[in-house]
Amino acid sequence: MAQQRNGGGGRDERRGKGPRPGGREQQPGGYRGDVDKLRGQLREMHGSGYGRYKSLTGRWGLPGCTLEIQRVQSDPYAPASRVQVTVDADTAGFPEQLWHSPVRARALAGYLVRAVERRLRDSRLRVDAGRQQVLDRSSCQIREGAVRLRLGIDMPGRGRSIDGRAAEETLCDELPEVVGAALRWDTADQGKVREFVDSIEDTDAARRLLPEMGLVAFVADGAMLPRRSGVDERPLSDGVAFESPESMRVRMKLPNRGEVTGMGVAEGITLVVGGGFHGKSTLLRALEFGVYDHVPGDGRELVVAREDTVKIRAEDGRRVHRVDVSPFVAHLPTGADTTDFSTDNASGSTSQAASIMESVEAGAGTLLVDEDTCATNLMIRDARMQALVAKDAEPLTPFIDLIRPLYDTHGVSTVLVMGGSGDYMDIADQVLMLDSYRAHDVTARARELSRSAPTGRSAEGRGFAAVRPRVVDARSIPTGRAKVRARGTDALTLGDSTVELRGIEQLVDPAQVTGIGLALVSAAERGVIDGRRTLEEILESFTADVRRRGVDAVDERFVGDFAVPRALDLAAALNRLRVLRVAGFGG
Repeated sequence: MAQQRNGGGGRDERRGKGPRPGGREQQPGGYRGDVDKLRGQLREMHGSGYGRYKSLTGRWGLPGCTLEIQRVQSDPYAPASRVQVTVDADTAGFPEQLWHSPVRARALAGYLVRAVERRLRDSRLRVDAGRQQVLDRSSCQIREGAVRLRLGIDMPGRGRSIDGRAAEETLCDELPEVVGAALRWDTADQGKVREFVDSIEDTDAARRLLPEMGLVAFVADGAMLPRRSGVDERPLSDGVAFESPESMRVRMKLPNRGEVTGMGVAEGITLVVGGGFHGKSTLLRALEFGVYDHVPGDGRELVVAREDTVKIRAEDGRRVHRVDVSPFVAHLPTGADTTDFSTDNASGSTSQAASIMESVEAGAGTLLVDEDTCATNLMIRDARMQALVAKDAEPLTPFIDLIRPLYDTHGVSTVLVMGGSGDYMDIADQVLMLDSYRAHDVTARARELSRSAPTGRSAEGRGFAAVRPRVVDARSIPTGRAKVRARGTDALTLGDSTVELRGIEQLVDPAQVTGIGLALVSAAERGVIDGRRTLEEILESFTADVRRRGVDAVDERFVGDFAVPRALDLAAALNRLRVLRVAGFGG
């Protein structure tokens, strides 16, 4: 319910309903007058039926900004009304150095929307500011120095009558005051603004350096990885700061901080070991979110992973549609074709195998795997089990025998947390041990153990063939006035379907979920999903469009809150859509 009232939910928050005429944005109304005229209209409306609020739709001139009332709720209990505030570049006054590049513009918007949120305590106005991650959000955008802010507002009423006096106070007094205090350079805490923008730029620069350094991830010395709790993503105040093993320490030169040091996670296969509760999963969790930039003070500002990093897990019960899982599943007792495998109720092993194949198809370059959330029988078959159950009676090829071909053939690296099977030491390029949250390079010791205490198991893999590209049937995606609504980060309502997203562990914000739904519908409406393009081609088109148009590439008419999703998360959600149909396979 909170998500709906914040305007983060329904497709009905587009300006104008139904298909886009000619693909052009419909305007809700022209210029209506200045703040005095708005005051007068609100006073005159006081005590009228609630529906008269709709007559305010349009643009109004407020002190220091323009207010656009985009959508008005039908009654006091409906989802919040939506308004947009624009502060022109001259009035905002932010130096070009703060917004001249896309990453700095996103960072400045991330700072400003949080500054607004801090001033809206106990207010009818609400803004989608996010938490620890700095995402590209529709709620605040910087365009050539101008600031565009989108907010939700519960239009005040007494029963089903308009409370014009309260509305006047909110729109004509409180809103201009907040805008003047939070969205102007001359009233901002200029040092904190620069610190925030510079920090985000450094994070982005560190992430971009990874490929040329032959790394998949970097964890800075001094980073604070533990969080306060499972529901509080702020850093643990008395946690152990991260320190790189000397043998894995690398140096980076960043545009603002200068030279920094930390642990470089090299391409290939990295095994993370250690006792229970010593920090293995905490490190992996930090790498999962290393695809995002974090606010200063988070502790993970310089914990970065490549953008094409995907967390893999088993998901009992998920739907799988026409995925080639044959590298992992050679045959099934039912006789089903594993090169074109479908099920409405996947097991742990088949769901994990499908997720790996889908991720590689979508362009993943690094897989993150934690044994705690994996199917054991897909991870390992030790020597004793191999002796007891003959290979011709076992359809599964375990991940341990495919992890090396996956890297050698497709260039896909893996970071694997493993506490229960030493067999993975045989194929690891580097082995990292966590002991009381302190990292140690134990690669040499692991190799010595592999030589002196062989496991006796036989490799069962047959290599990792090319992944078959699938062609999405355009009829899978609803269009027009299709309902799009986030249910936290756990599920997405898309038309008449519910997409379960719990298995996509890198989603951090409901706004991303809304963005996924909008992007899928928009892609179908614009013919990007056309029944001819492969999934890879669809994702490439989306990524290129985001680089050109930013949030407008997701949906240029939606007036609610959303964030631009990663292409890999878009693919993961599409693969979990229960009405997904695959028309065939590409060349």
